[in-house]
Amino acid sequence: MTGDAGARLVDGYAQVVFDLDGVIYLIDRPIPGAVEAVGRLHAEGRAVAYATNNASRRSSEVAELLTGMGVPASAAEVLTSAAAAAELLRDRLPSGAPVLVVGAEALRAEIAAVGLVPVDRAEDSPQAVVQGYGKQVGWVELAEATVAIRAGAIWVATNTDRTLPSGRGPLPGNGALVSVVRTALGRDPDVVVGKPEPELFATAARRVEGGRTLVVGDRLDTDIEGARRAGLESLLVLTGVSDVAELLAAEPARRPTYLARDLAGLFDPAAVVRVPGPTEAGGWTVTARDGGLELGGAGSPLDAVAALCAAAWSASTVPPVRAVSPEAARVLATFGLSA
Repeated sequence: MTGDAGARLVDGYAQVVFDLDGVIYLIDRPIPGAVEAVGRLHAEGRAVAYATNNASRRSSEVAELLTGMGVPASAAEVLTSAAAAAELLRDRLPSGAPVLVVGAEALRAEIAAVGLVPVDRAEDSPQAVVQGYGKQVGWVELAEATVAIRAGAIWVATNTDRTLPSGRGPLPGNGALVSVVRTALGRDPDVVVGKPEPELFATAARRVEGGRTLVVGDRLDTDIEGARRAGLESLLVLTGVSDVAELLAAEPARRPTYLARDLAGLFDPAAVVRVPGPTEAGGWTVTARDGGLELGGAGSPLDAVAALCAAAWSASTVPPVRAVSPEAARVLATFGLSA
């Protein structure tokens, strides 16, 4: 069931680590309620960090973007896959080694900042290829990367997000671009730095000694899986990519601890639910019948989803969901689960 009055989710944690795109903002506009939520955390003296797979901006640029939206942030609070990839290569390569950069100028800047030399061509004999998202990335860049990797360069991907959120719906992300090179080479990158790899979240958690960290994300395949791999609890918000249908089909490694529509769930006990919940709770009943799940009763929509998670996650395959009450039909329609 949703939380009891007074039992705020955030009270159990010393630090909250946010994903950015789809949680705090969508492209370049804050998601409703996000500015207020972060401001409230700051006012309460809680540690805040941001972990993003977006390799097209440097930490300082992300901090400036957030501050411009009304979320005061410092570069030290921002953990990017671009910076993490550059640090990894710094530790593996000699100073001044050439690195072929496929991605945005921010990724080139991070590579240069750690004492490596960004190059553009396979003829420059790069010792590594680092691949991150960039709007300008096209066939020429991907071809150069393919040639360099085939010649022996280490292949590091900042992240493998299949899509990125936009106002027009999900668009191809760095994972889609990485798959082009993967198809050409017939193999995977040597290293993937960003989520769902745990390092971004683990780095943030190490900054808060003796306190618990909560990860807030909008994607099961990156944010939530990354949190689980880092041994951290997580909150899935429905303001970005993953939806309830994807949640019901989630494999164990991608299941969050909590679910909320948005960041109000951090502070309002009625706006968050632990998943899975009982199949009979909060006025709802979920019954397995005729190869599907029947949702009946009435109550909080989030309690209904928590009950459905319990039943769906115990099934070998994701069963169809049917409503057996008018309230259940409205809930299924709200979350896009209607037949």
